[in-house]
Amino acid sequence: MYDIKWIRDNPDAFDRGLKRRGLEPLSAKLIKLDETRRALITKLEQAQARRNAASKEIGQAKAKKDEATAQKLMAEMTELKTLVPAMEAEEKAAVEVLDKELAQIPNLPLDDVPDGADEKGNVERHQFGNKRNYSVTPKQHFELGEALGMMDFELAAKLSGARFVVLQKGLARLERALGQFMLDVHTAAKHKNDNGVEISGYTEINPPLLVRDDVMFGTAQLPKFEEDQFQALKPLSLEDFIRRFSKIHHERHFIPWANEARRRMQEEGWTSDQINSWSATIDWDAKLEVAKSEALKEQFERYWLIPTAEVPLTNLVRESIVEEDKLPMRLTACTPCFRAEAGAAGKDTRGMIRQHQFTKVELVSITTPEKSRDEHERMLACAEEVLKKLDLHYRVVTLCTGDMGFAAQKTYDIEVWLPGQGAYREISSCSVCGEFQARRMDARYKGKDGKVKGHVHTLNGSGVAVGRALIAVMETYQQDDGSILVPEALKPYMGGMSKIERA
Repeated sequence: MYDIKWIRDNPDAFDRGLKRRGLEPLSAKLIKLDETRRALITKLEQAQARRNAASKEIGQAKAKKDEATAQKLMAEMTELKTLVPAMEAEEKAAVEVLDKELAQIPNLPLDDVPDGADEKGNVERHQFGNKRNYSVTPKQHFELGEALGMMDFELAAKLSGARFVVLQKGLARLERALGQFMLDVHTAAKHKNDNGVEISGYTEINPPLLVRDDVMFGTAQLPKFEEDQFQALKPLSLEDFIRRFSKIHHERHFIPWANEARRRMQEEGWTSDQINSWSATIDWDAKLEVAKSEALKEQFERYWLIPTAEVPLTNLVRESIVEEDKLPMRLTACTPCFRAEAGAAGKDTRGMIRQHQFTKVELVSITTPEKSRDEHERMLACAEEVLKKLDLHYRVVTLCTGDMGFAAQKTYDIEVWLPGQGAYREISSCSVCGEFQARRMDARYKGKDGKVKGHVHTLNGSGVAVGRALIAVMETYQQDDGSILVPEALKPYMGGMSKIERA
């Protein structure tokens, strides 16, 4: 989300950033919408001021027993009572139009992000480890899992359809072990890794898996990516239904009528008596029935299944002012995640690479603008530590402008090597978002003097995707006989089991 004042002051810089994202200039359009909004605010303030002044003048006229003036002023007040609510609605509508436009625009890339149209423009940063050699052609994870009798996609399809899996026995335990292991790595006392970078020290959170619209909006999953999400609907109580019906009737039926009345009054100089006569011709009973019908269509309270724990973790600071000495806040959670994968038809249809439900350990940092770039490097190091301890070969790439996520200013992807696929696949994505999400959430911070300094900066990253880590461990540690060795780091979580093999 953007500060429209910044766009007014920096239209060229804004459009240059959009161009790097592959988008057309938008500053002129947004500034025009803002001018309309500001003009309506001015007119509304003038009308409100005149209403207040007229109220005082009526009292003065009555004190002087000037009934003619008092009657004239009272007629003006009656007219203003109709005008002001209509003007307020018009100003609100202008704000909504501008906010809707701003909400659809992605974050601007930082200067050091490489330019590029798609993943081909990504730049490799470094690698860890080496590709392993196998005496036979390595198998893919689903071949291994099905042969072990511990990975069943057909059974999952009977329960839930495509893009689900049932894990059993050793593989079910291995996935659980991976999640616990990752949390332990991230919540350990702060210490330095082999490169001297401070890592760990995250606070573990167990967040809700169902969230409201404004929470999804805060981290920018809504409105642009609605089709990629899963919804859960809860029937409204009678009290909430009546409240929603009243709102629909007022905003969708009465306010448009009031706006039309105001337009006619302005153009034709109608009096309050004339406008009241016109009101009498409106079939309000019919409008009530329409409003009731519309309310019935919205009789459910909507929740969203989280696509990542980034959503609830980042929103823990929504609509709040955080004390600067409590920053950075570093949070982690291991949760189920749900994605509709609406744009992934035909992609990764075999196996666990792209599932509707998966488990992921998430890292979130809330910090000050001055420290967000350093925090980004730290977060990357924390995510890498998991893969280093598992001794998995991977590479880190800096995403180009055309491959970054909607809310990101800059993103590092960690791509793990999958011997069975013979390819690198993303297992973690670490992004710095600047104040983009904080503006959508209204999350700010204040100094020791109590003065608000501005919006916080937010960062998020996978630490890492548990399902994809399972795939990587299976394919990396596979043996010629189809069994899978358990990495040393995971043995304490596996009850001493050193190998997963068919019973």
